[in-house]
Amino acid sequence: MKSLAVNAFRIALPACLIVFTIGVSSASAQRKNPKKPTPAPTPVNELAKLRDDYIKTTNEYKASLEKLIAIYEKNVKKAKEKLDQSKKLLEEGLISRVEVEKYELAVDEAQEKLDGARHQLKEADAQIAAVLVETEAEKMIAKNLRLARQRLVRTGSFIRFTGTSGWGLGQAWKIQRFFSDSFKKQLPVAVFGQGAIHERWRLDHRNAMDISLHPDSAEGQALLSFLQQNGIPYLAFRSAIPGTATGPHIHIGRPSHRY
Repeated sequence: MKSLAVNAFRIALPACLIVFTIGVSSASAQRKNPKKPTPAPTPVNELAKLRDDYIKTTNEYKASLEKLIAIYEKNVKKAKEKLDQSKKLLEEGLISRVEVEKYELAVDEAQEKLDGARHQLKEADAQIAAVLVETEAEKMIAKNLRLARQRLVRTGSFIRFTGTSGWGLGQAWKIQRFFSDSFKKQLPVAVFGQGAIHERWRLDHRNAMDISLHPDSAEGQALLSFLQQNGIPYLAFRSAIPGTATGPHIHIGRPSHRY
């Protein structure tokens, strides 16, 4: 019995050594090659994501409208066919004029539904186009502002002057006095500081004011010349840019950044 126990110990010992060696090697390898942490995901531009989601949802809405329009077109066709049949029956004296008027009303109702769906589809296209125009406008403004270090930038839709001096709304009286002296009337200030439209568009407009003048008008040109001579920064919009400008006007001050 003692001999058998000794032999069993001799057999088990190498196995224990192997297991111990593997365990030590594994622990050593873990110490030498620590697991690298998973890199944090790259932050996503929230505004760009919202736009993408909006366009996706609007496209899905358009797809449902297109299916609905196809149904409405069939309904209009059927309603017109019934109306034509009723008119023939009226000529033959088989139905009254009142019955024909019912079919005429059915045609009008079917056509109204079709026109409404087509109008909604057109509006959806316009909304997507507006979002794309806004995105391109922001890219264009950002690109030109990077190039516009202390100089004038002109595009088809806006003019940008970076200015050469500090600016604050406390200097607005200089501009108002210039305009009053030049044109014998008050400066048409549309928004002084932060306005409701800027809150809705999430634009920081606290240190700027908007003037209701077209930059290409005589008064607009005179104002822009005065601003440049005095190093006052401005953005002059010739047309509306969705999400940025409601229409032609002169923005006096630094660009309003989104918050």
